[in-house]
Amino acid sequence: MTGPEPGYRPCVGVMLLDRQGRVFVGERVGTPGAWQMPQGGIDAGETPLDAARRELKEEAGTDKAELLAESAGWISYDLPEDLRRKLWGGRFRGQTQKWFALRFLGSDADIDLATHHREFARWRWLEMRELPLHIVSFKRRVYEQVVAEFGHLADGA
Repeated sequence: MTGPEPGYRPCVGVMLLDRQGRVFVGERVGTPGAWQMPQGGIDAGETPLDAARRELKEEAGTDKAELLAESAGWISYDLPEDLRRKLWGGRFRGQTQKWFALRFLGSDADIDLATHHREFARWRWLEMRELPLHIVSFKRRVYEQVVAEFGHLADGA
């Protein structure tokens, strides 16, 4: 697919890798046990890469990263029915995401979750192969695809 899938909210996802090839994940505020990589919508006039960099800064509090790779296509997932009715006025059946892998150039001290719209209660680094085990079930297939596409980057710098 060359563009976002109709009926899905266009979004980006960020796989932030440290120098050892581990991946940044945050636990969602108010949802203990719900871990995910930074992600979010694309604003009007914004490119997917610009959105990815903005989301990383908004959710992880850092922009100390360089681009490694971009997903070949868009990856979509359906929201569970109860969430579909609540989110975005029911306009979307789910989200379609363009994913970006970025290498973190800072230190752990550069990550600051106390942002204006705090998304994560806490964070940690995970081995890439472990990602799908920690993700909510309706996003698991997306994470498996992202791991398959970016897996070669887990070897570190």
